Amino acid sequence: MQRRDFIKLAGGAWLLSQVPSGWARETPADEGWRKFRLTYTVNLLPQGSNAYLWLPIPQSIKDYQQASAPRSTGAADEAGFVRMANAPAFYAHWNDATARNITVTAEVATRDRTADLQRSHSSPAELDDAMLNYLPPTDSMPLDGIVRSTALAATKGAISPLEKARAIYDWVVDNTFREPKVKGCGRGDIKAMLETGNLGGKCADINSLFVGLCRASGIPAREVYGIRIAESRQFKSLGRSGDVSRAQHCRAEFYLADVGWIPVDAADVRKAVLEEKLPLDDPGIVALRERLFGGWEMNWVAFNHARNVALGPRHKASFFMYPCAEIAGEQSDSLNPESFAYRVEASAQVG
Repeated sequence: MQRRDFIKLAGGAWLLSQVPSGWARETPADEGWRKFRLTYTVNLLPQGSNAYLWLPIPQSIKDYQQASAPRSTGAADEAGFVRMANAPAFYAHWNDATARNITVTAEVATRDRTADLQRSHSSPAELDDAMLNYLPPTDSMPLDGIVRSTALAATKGAISPLEKARAIYDWVVDNTFREPKVKGCGRGDIKAMLETGNLGGKCADINSLFVGLCRASGIPAREVYGIRIAESRQFKSLGRSGDVSRAQHCRAEFYLADVGWIPVDAADVRKAVLEEKLPLDDPGIVALRERLFGGWEMNWVAFNHARNVALGPRHKASFFMYPCAEIAGEQSDSLNPESFAYRVEASAQVG
C-alpha cells in the first residue's frame, strides 16, 4: 500500500478487510430476491485544505434487504467504513489540496416487503429500542402543541395503535400534497408545516409528518432514508435506475408491540397522484394507497434512520441520505451532484 491508500481509519472505524455486523458475507439466492450494485463516484474539488467526505451505505435489514461488505478505491490520508450516529458510512479525509477521487461500490439484494400482522417479528430488545429512540420528541419534531392537537383530531374514534396509525396515514394522504418546487427531499419541519397550514412538501416532509403524528399518539415511529435503484412495477414515477444521483427517497415505519416495524409510504401516494396526473379516487391510486400501508416495493434500498447527524468539525446533516462533504470549513451542496461533484449509479446484477 502507498501512504494514501487507506492506511488510516477514523476513530471507531471498521477495517476494510473485515465484514462487520450489518453486512452479509453473501447475497441470498432465494426466490423473490433481486440483486443490485450501487456505485458512488466522487471527485471533490482539489482546492482548500482539510477536505472531508461522508457517503451513506446500505446495510442488511431483516428479511427484505441484504448488503454485502462495500468496496472502495481511491486515495486519502484517512479513510474507512464507519458508523455515524449508528448509520453505516464511508468516510475520507484529505489534509491538503490534492486529487480527491473516490469510488465506493456496494452490492445489495432486496425483495418486496409486506407486513405480517399475524406473526411476531419483534423481540424485547427491539421493543426497548423502539420505545427509547423512536417515541420521544426531537429538536426538529416536537410532540406537543399543534402536533399533539393534530394527532388527536386525526385519530378521533380510533382505539388500538394499529387503528390510530391507519387513521394518521389516511389523514396525511388526504391532507398533504407533493410540492415539486421543494429542494431535494424537503426538511421534515412538521411544526412549521402545521403552523402555516402549508402541507405541501417532498418525501422527508410528508413521511416525517406521519412519524411525528404517530409519536404524538404514543406510537413509536421513524423515518427510513434511502435511494431508488430500479424501475417500479407500480407507477413509472416511483422508480429510477442508471443515474440515481437525484433519486434519494425517505420512507417511514411505525412499531406495534408483538408484531414489529410496519412499513408505510404516504409520500409515494402523493408523488404518484402528482406525477401520474391521477385523482386520489383513481382505482390505481386507491390500490397503491392500500399497498403502501404495510408494504414497500423494494426497488429502493435503505441507508439509515439518522436525524440531525453531526458528521464533521462544522458539518451537521438534518438527515443522512445524500453524500456530504466539507472543504476548508465550507459545506458542499449535497443537493447539487454536479457542483459537489458526485454521481450515484444503480444497476441490476444477474446471478
